[in-house]
Amino acid sequence: MRPNIWTRTLVSAGAVVGLAAGGLATAGTAFAGQDAKPAVSSEASVLAVNNLGLNTARAKNWQCWLHDMGYNPGTVDGQLGGRSWKAAQAMFNDLGLGAGTEDGIVGTRTIRALQRYLNDWGFDAGPEDGIAGTRTKKAFWDFNATGC
Repeated sequence: MRPNIWTRTLVSAGAVVGLAAGGLATAGTAFAGQDAKPAVSSEASVLAVNNLGLNTARAKNWQCWLHDMGYNPGTVDGQLGGRSWKAAQAMFNDLGLGAGTEDGIVGTRTIRALQRYLNDWGFDAGPEDGIAGTRTKKAFWDFNATGC
């Protein structure tokens, strides 16, 4: 169900064409995956890792996905800190999903954009309500099942 490299290339090219601007994202709480090591982001404005239920291996898959889509998540280390989320927010905004400010903070607008993204790819993230509930975390988990 994960897109192949040709689909990724097309989506990446589409992302370059359509740019969108957003507003202000609000701060969220940190949640590290079961085998992810707790860590503090090197980004000064973001004080925690937020893996949204992903373990280290699947978080690395997300970082690799962001990189392959043309965004810089920083070091592919399985720790979704500020740089990883800034890359995701930039991608979401470029796709017109409205993540808001690219500040690396996983707030309601970032979660809503992630839900839209996952739903668009055919993963059932549930309603696009900005809440990282069970369905959203499962869809994010499933989306990141395979590596790059």
